[in-house]
Amino acid sequence: MTRKNLGKTKTPPSSTSVPPPPPPATIDVLANDDLRDILSRLSAADLLRAALACHRWRRVASRCCPRAAPLLGYFFHPTKDSDRTCSDAVFDPLDASVPRLSLDFAPDASNFQVYDCHQGLLLLEPAVKLPKGILPRFLVLDPATRRRVLLPPPPRDTVADDRIWRTSRYYIGSALLSRAHPSKLCFEAVCFAIDDGHPRAWVASVDDGDCRWRALPRDEDVLVEFDPWLFEKRGVHAAGKIYWHICNSWRLLVLDPSTLKFSYLPAPDALGCAKYRVGETPEDGRLCIVTDAESQLQLWVRGETKWSDRGWLLERKIVDLRVLCDMMPGLPNHPMFRTLSVWPSDMDAARSGKVFFHQNHGLWPLLLPSGYGQAGASVDGNRHGLWTPHLRLLSGMAARVPCSRVLNPVTTFMSIGFEFACSV
Repeated sequence: MTRKNLGKTKTPPSSTSVPPPPPPATIDVLANDDLRDILSRLSAADLLRAALACHRWRRVASRCCPRAAPLLGYFFHPTKDSDRTCSDAVFDPLDASVPRLSLDFAPDASNFQVYDCHQGLLLLEPAVKLPKGILPRFLVLDPATRRRVLLPPPPRDTVADDRIWRTSRYYIGSALLSRAHPSKLCFEAVCFAIDDGHPRAWVASVDDGDCRWRALPRDEDVLVEFDPWLFEKRGVHAAGKIYWHICNSWRLLVLDPSTLKFSYLPAPDALGCAKYRVGETPEDGRLCIVTDAESQLQLWVRGETKWSDRGWLLERKIVDLRVLCDMMPGLPNHPMFRTLSVWPSDMDAARSGKVFFHQNHGLWPLLLPSGYGQAGASVDGNRHGLWTPHLRLLSGMAARVPCSRVLNPVTTFMSIGFEFACSV
């Protein structure tokens, strides 16, 4: 009896050729977060070598560096009470042991105002108001090493058909992107304008005084359908990105220094028409928003969960605004008008845990507690010669001067003006 072949018939080999293997993937396919995770494991010397590879690696490597040295003080523009005109920028140290930094090494600084401070550098723009379509000059100062560089405006030939775009251009502001090394005046800065409803950025690469500008294409993915006048001129460095607030808006404009791409970041929907400011949490540097929604000082942080609101989570409620207003003199007697007269102005860029509140009689810093808090009493009054609208900009101008053998930075933080104590 013969055995039958009950198995499957053997399939003859295919005559088609095997496709070639895909080309090996390069490191350029890595996302910025993955590249940052790799570079953060390098030593300081290897990280410096990696930063010299290209512009992208330079920006990512700058975000892998440890946080800047402790705050030494604040640069600010005192104002005259008589005509409310700004004076030259001065330095207010945090402690008697802090070196008395000044900008006397740059005589032309009297014609400029501070607009940004990052990694020990000050970025200044002209004090005079220019036409909306004109890109200004920029003065960059290093108070620690007393070096300066005056950047010319971006050349017109960096943008094709620049004459056409200038008719609809609206200049917004500038910011510092990265710095190669504290011992050298090598850095990158960015300025941007709205060209026919879309943001366009210009990037300056400076190497010991040699400045090279390059223009980026308009970001077609971001549409500015409102009046660009509503943009605040000064940006906020927080969680590795730069944010520009928009007056009476439910979103912020965001610039990613690694990709130089713009985007919008929506605020929590629960805020409604409440005022808010973006910053970093004092404990771990997470992106956060402080707001006066529901007549309370609230702190929101980024987080994607089932109960998140546009990617935000309510971290905690700090204090009732009515309690806060009771500690401030000169407010209206009506309860509704009292709370409307006070609003969050800024979060301290030095992550000292202070939120600055603006009202007609001064700037009141409130220390954010780690869990819960209650308002204390003021311990001082307005500092003579400071006008509130300029004093409120101090948190955005906190100078983080790097440690060196010459400087002796301290670890304590104070605010210019007066303290508003908060106990836990």
